[in-house]
Amino acid sequence: SGFGRWHKMKTLFFSSRNWKEITRDPLSMVFCVGVPLVMLVIFSFMQMNMPIEVYTIKNLAPGLAVFSFSFISLFSGILIAKDRTSSFLTRLFTSPMTSTNFIVGYSLPLLPLALLQTVVCFVTALFFGLPLNFGLIIVILLLIPTAVMFVGFGLLLGCIFNDKQVGGIASILIMLVSFLGGMWFDLNLMGGAYKTVASLLPFSHAVEVAKAPLVGNYDELL
Repeated sequence: SGFGRWHKMKTLFFSSRNWKEITRDPLSMVFCVGVPLVMLVIFSFMQMNMPIEVYTIKNLAPGLAVFSFSFISLFSGILIAKDRTSSFLTRLFTSPMTSTNFIVGYSLPLLPLALLQTVVCFVTALFFGLPLNFGLIIVILLLIPTAVMFVGFGLLLGCIFNDKQVGGIASILIMLVSFLGGMWFDLNLMGGAYKTVASLLPFSHAVEVAKAPLVGNYDELL
């Protein structure tokens, strides 16, 4: 049990250090939360003036919540890439930390940021007609695995590319999420190879599972 406590303490200390690194750049955090929020407001006003089914708040809010997580990949990728470039990780490899300590230590500080993105997105959506009910709580819980997935994408990018390359590669990921997630248009209307590729990737499925409780389709969750 003593070893287990020491193992947890190492992870928490490392997580605390990474959280401090993230909060050193508050402007990036504002960008991470603010861009999806601005897009939600813009598309909601568009929906008021020219009603489009995909831009209804029950479809738009979950889609933008998933889209906002793609910025988490940028955060996590740059964080670990900078540590590799500065030889910080090389020095840590001489410590008794395990791979679990590293992975959890990098992931934990980013999950509160993802939760903040989700809460801000749905609180804003309430002002545009999103009903406040139990389904909203389920959606937030269902988005946790999606947030973990995007953190993992970022860590993978940070392990492969350096800090100058991660930004560009993560931008490609953000574009893939945007165009293949089905948050701006119905993938069924596109059909063909486009829909097939989108179905092979996890982004559209993450959006659909987040939409289901808001429209009462609990049978489709699995």
